[in-house]
Amino acid sequence: MTSEKLAGPNLNSLCGFEVIDKIKYLVKEECPITVSCVDILAMAARDVVELRGGPRWDALLGRKDALESSFSGANILIPAPNSSLEVLIDNFKQQGLDIEYLVTLSGSHTIGRARCLSFRQRIYDAKEEYHYGYDHYKRYTSFRTILQSICPVEGRDNKFAPLDFQTPKRFHNHYFINILEGKGLLGSDNVLISHDLDGKTTEQVWAYASNEKLLIKMGNINVLTGNEGEIRRNCRFVDA
Repeated sequence: MTSEKLAGPNLNSLCGFEVIDKIKYLVKEECPITVSCVDILAMAARDVVELRGGPRWDALLGRKDALESSFSGANILIPAPNSSLEVLIDNFKQQGLDIEYLVTLSGSHTIGRARCLSFRQRIYDAKEEYHYGYDHYKRYTSFRTILQSICPVEGRDNKFAPLDFQTPKRFHNHYFINILEGKGLLGSDNVLISHDLDGKTTEQVWAYASNEKLLIKMGNINVLTGNEGEIRRNCRFVDA
């Protein structure tokens, strides 16, 4: 079974698994075969968002861990950082999610980092959806110069840049302000505005940029319960 961690979107990107391993060990010592790894992830996500200044929500519990890994699913269903808006919308529809969820989930880019390999095309590709086609106040030109200093045309693929240059360690709505100014790090960030022909995603972006309290969470996609899954003894392995 090939791990989802080895899928293209996750390889050399995801980290922090040892933290989940430690939490799982401590919880298992107190409550054996009771709390699933995916529930631990749900609670950890909730808590870290709050610790970084974001909203708090009630994490629904009772999920079960998957009985298999989906390497192909991770490669297909996780959007690429240079995805067009059309591809993003279609990808979310496959999960039963609408445009509002697309814009909301994109807001998670208020925190974290991305590798040069993920945003190089956004810097050097001449596509209008990346560059807007205008730059009267030179905002994009200045930002692009900063990105070029971090990520050259070739090499330094694993060099990191913050998804939000202004406040990289705080969870809030500044991400949406960034993309309204053409300062989204990823190509898939900027297309929410520049590729929006009917104004639907732009309307959502403006709403979140204007009101931080509208930020919500989504953690109930393809939840397994009952006999559909298991409670793993070790989060890194399916139980034999």
